[in-house]
Amino acid sequence: MRDKKIFAFIILGLCGLFMITPFAWMLATSVKSQLEINKGNNGFIPYVEADYLDLAGDGELLRCKVLKPAPGDSLWINIFDENDVIIASYLKVPASKVTHKKSIKFFFTNFAEAWKKVPFGRYFLNTVFVSGISVIRVIITGSLAAYAFARMRFKGKEFIFYLFISMMMVPQPVYLIPSYILLHHLGWLNTYYALIVPWLANIFTIFLLRQQFKSLPQELFDAASIDGCSRFGALWRIVLPLSKGVIATAAIFAFIGSWNSFMWPLVMIDSPQLRVLQVGLSYFSAEASSQTALLMAASTFSILPLVLLFLIAQRQIMASFVSSGLKG
Repeated sequence: MRDKKIFAFIILGLCGLFMITPFAWMLATSVKSQLEINKGNNGFIPYVEADYLDLAGDGELLRCKVLKPAPGDSLWINIFDENDVIIASYLKVPASKVTHKKSIKFFFTNFAEAWKKVPFGRYFLNTVFVSGISVIRVIITGSLAAYAFARMRFKGKEFIFYLFISMMMVPQPVYLIPSYILLHHLGWLNTYYALIVPWLANIFTIFLLRQQFKSLPQELFDAASIDGCSRFGALWRIVLPLSKGVIATAAIFAFIGSWNSFMWPLVMIDSPQLRVLQVGLSYFSAEASSQTALLMAASTFSILPLVLLFLIAQRQIMASFVSSGLKG
């Protein structure tokens, strides 16, 4: 049994390492020099490889670039200052004075430069606003629908619920064009309404909350009914307080889904002032396609809030799935 657990941990560790490798490479590339990337430095270590001149022999090195060999065991070089500006060009020096070095160096300025290339601040504000409003509405509608499916009796309940679940299998491109036409007739294109209103309900949230609400003992509702509590009162005073963990998990998943939304806002929004983060990142990718370091820096600070959110709430997410999400 212990050997099986060790083997399982090894397999899970390898799978986790395999999954995290692209993110580690993205983070490493975001702090590299674009010059080194162009040279072919595609590894995980951000280093700078250059020639240095020790002209006075006192150990004070000046960065240089070897142009070509010169007669008499000498080299023709250009010397640069700290800002990569040539301070001496086509200088003939002894080859023994020039050394080649490789040193680790992080270019954190890539993040500031990428941030200034396009209005990422505006994109972040739009995304936080849309995601925040969507999460609040999704939790409200999801709680009401889940309570009805879990604790109320009405004709066709199971059929309607499974019809909802089946809609999760419909890919977004199928209903993208009809939705566009509908929003066009409503006059909501290029407005926040197009980003928020169609996503006021989430089927996965309804499913997750329904599973939690079904797991609560019937005795609690019987006692509430005897005390004169209405159905909405039971939902507000009993169900929601006992389901805080699952509600938090549903909110996190709704926030992540809204934050990562790309196809819908790309089609429904054309104004640069209303672009969300993922759409803005795609436009930035088209403009900075040759600047890999800036592109990776922008990708890093775009997903960083989600990574931090998951790290903070990972225990809550796992506990919620174990306690309610996997029950029938």
